[in-house]
Amino acid sequence: MGMDYNLGFTFSIVLMLSACTSEKQLEVEVYETSANGNKLEKLTEFSSGEEAGTIKLLPAQQFQTITGFGGSFTEASAHLLNRLSRENRDKILDAYFGENGARYSLTRTHMNSCDFSLRNYSYAPVDDDKELIHFSIDEDRDDLIPMIQGAMTKSKEGFRILASPWTAPPWMKDNKDWRGGKLLPEYYDTWALFFSKYIDAYKAEGIDIWGFTVENEPLGNNSNWESMHYTPEEMTDFVTNHLGPRLEADGHDVVILGYDQNRGEELKEWIRVMFRDERSSKYFGGTAVHWYASTYDWFPESLEFAHQTAPEKHLIQSEACIDAQVPRWQDDQWYWSKEATDWGWTWAPDDQKYLHPKYVPVYRYARDIIGCLNSWVDGWVDWNMVLDKQGGPNWFKNWCVAPVIVDPEKDEVYFTPLYFTMAHFSRFIRPGAKRIGWEQADEALMVTAAQNPDGSVVVVVLNQGTEAKDYVVALGDREAPLSISGRAIQTIVISGK
Repeated sequence: MGMDYNLGFTFSIVLMLSACTSEKQLEVEVYETSANGNKLEKLTEFSSGEEAGTIKLLPAQQFQTITGFGGSFTEASAHLLNRLSRENRDKILDAYFGENGARYSLTRTHMNSCDFSLRNYSYAPVDDDKELIHFSIDEDRDDLIPMIQGAMTKSKEGFRILASPWTAPPWMKDNKDWRGGKLLPEYYDTWALFFSKYIDAYKAEGIDIWGFTVENEPLGNNSNWESMHYTPEEMTDFVTNHLGPRLEADGHDVVILGYDQNRGEELKEWIRVMFRDERSSKYFGGTAVHWYASTYDWFPESLEFAHQTAPEKHLIQSEACIDAQVPRWQDDQWYWSKEATDWGWTWAPDDQKYLHPKYVPVYRYARDIIGCLNSWVDGWVDWNMVLDKQGGPNWFKNWCVAPVIVDPEKDEVYFTPLYFTMAHFSRFIRPGAKRIGWEQADEALMVTAAQNPDGSVVVVVLNQGTEAKDYVVALGDREAPLSISGRAIQTIVISGK
């Protein structure tokens, strides 16, 4: 069954691969995206090299439960969708949320404006409105809300929404500015009420909010765009004594994620404070992290520390993108080349520049998701779902890349290789899946594996080498001899039946 919008997908054909005896046949489906042009293509023929290494799956070894994968609803993305024809708008929403698409299951959006908004705005525009009598989400009615509602109509199983504020309205802050500054203590209760009213307002539009991060990037962004600063102690105090009790009193059963900035040593500092005792950790449902500290290091030691400190809590990668870049239009090979940079290529301190080399965009996504999953992360959320050829709109001109790029003037859509890379995970590893163990000797291949609630086992393999590689997937006494193209990502699905 192919997709009706000609993206080159083919799904649901089962491949029976023969091994040396009928007892050892393993029934699998194999999909590949590669630099040679495959885009989630179903593969049916494989070489069978004699020196193929084995990926041995160990489903009895179970780790974290998967919350989901997806991207973010931003005003920029929603505004662009509204400028496209209905056909192309539906094509994009189907591709992200439809049954034949990426089937996104975990998403994010911003409360108040962010850099990927058309301008600065707040749902509480009236100064010193401590009871939030004038609270209104009208700013979201033209773009954001219709995009989310449109996605809901496409999604058969539904998806979770994580909401994040970039800043409180300036009148609540010590510097009275959209950028930087801190929340004044006299407005802690008002800001907590803001979250509760947001839930109610979105619920009235038929949209359920699954969770919050307390603050996007509380360490700041050099006051370039909307931001608000917290120390670990300040955020923990706000959640423990204000936000948590307010949401509880109002009957809102939502997940609160702390921190929400880069991985690394800073993460350990925040984890120690957030989960220092039973009282401080009561209202935190987990921790959110971003990837901007490095283009290729997912900091497994810090993620392991976060998990070991709070093993029953969520650990969610809430934002990632190819930043500080203007997207390349209809140029698949750029997304497989080392020409992409990030903010650190130019701006990182000298002692951190090694963390920011030029790096292949597809590898950034695939390596990071695999590395995160293997380090206890249970959800991974991309940033903007849709941007234009400039990498916006963005009021600060902070251009970035998205998996889907559009030209609204010509009503054209470009599904980049990043879209297909995301789909290798989001389409096949479903909410409720358990990451499982595996063994392999070939360090040239990156691997992760999970078992879905329906019993199916999913393996994702990344080959960053230029040459094709043969390998064998083994489950119990059954085997499937496979091969992966050079510079490619594969998803292997083993039926649970």
